Amino acid sequence: MSVTAWIELIFSGLITGGIYALVALGLNLQYGLMRILNIAHGEFLMLGAYLTWMVQTSFGISPFLMIPVSFVVLMGMGLAIHWLCFRRLTATSSNIDIFEARGLMVSFGLMFLIQNLVSAIWGGELRGYDYMAEPVVMGQAQFAGNKLVVFAMALVFSLGLMVLLRKTLLGKGVRALMQSQVGAQLVGINTRTLHPLMFGIGLGLSGLAGCLLSMAYTISPAMGEPYTVTALIVITLGGFGSMGGALAGGLLLGVIEAFGMHFTNPSLKALLSYVVFIGVLLLRPKGLFTK
Repeated sequence: MSVTAWIELIFSGLITGGIYALVALGLNLQYGLMRILNIAHGEFLMLGAYLTWMVQTSFGISPFLMIPVSFVVLMGMGLAIHWLCFRRLTATSSNIDIFEARGLMVSFGLMFLIQNLVSAIWGGELRGYDYMAEPVVMGQAQFAGNKLVVFAMALVFSLGLMVLLRKTLLGKGVRALMQSQVGAQLVGINTRTLHPLMFGIGLGLSGLAGCLLSMAYTISPAMGEPYTVTALIVITLGGFGSMGGALAGGLLLGVIEAFGMHFTNPSLKALLSYVVFIGVLLLRPKGLFTK
């Protein structure tokens, strides 16, 4: 392989990994803070993608303008779902294990509900639109312009969330809750406000990721589930509750998949991800990037 081919291969993996990281950050935020393993997380990504596709094809509105709209709409849905479902589960569950099991069942229900609603409204066909698909030449390598934009925006929003969690008072409260729920409450952190807010932000990030994905890839009602599984693999690689680990894990998994598909068979993509997942669980159960 030439140097140009190596560069294109690595960048293609990083582009995919950027989306993986953004999706995993939202899920990691929900599980690390509230112990909600939201199996329906990918379905909200799919909703963000369909919202962007529908507005772009119907009204010609730029997907860039839909980025904040997708985030706000999905965040609003997250606040509503937390208030309708998970707030009630918190009040009626006697301990965290029961809450986690019940939350998992609710998430499964949401996953099937959203999939079937989208299929009933828009059908099961592949959807998409052309946007910034012209190749961009970088040295001797070239990449689709929309995929470069997707990677750059995913990286910006991922780093933005990490800065928010590290540098702001809100972020300090979130990190305190991740370390100890009881300790955080003792120092006056309002969990009744922070829990729905962070759940909403997590879903907002998934909607934002769906908006970005729709710029470069076709979408379908079944697209969400594989991204949920991939997000779980990324979180395992980076360590549960570690936002920096989720970013690094997403980029790493994207590059591993790109190399694996190039040197073996593209149909083995899922197999490669599961091999990495099982290997990390056995050898580094706390994640590759945690001490």
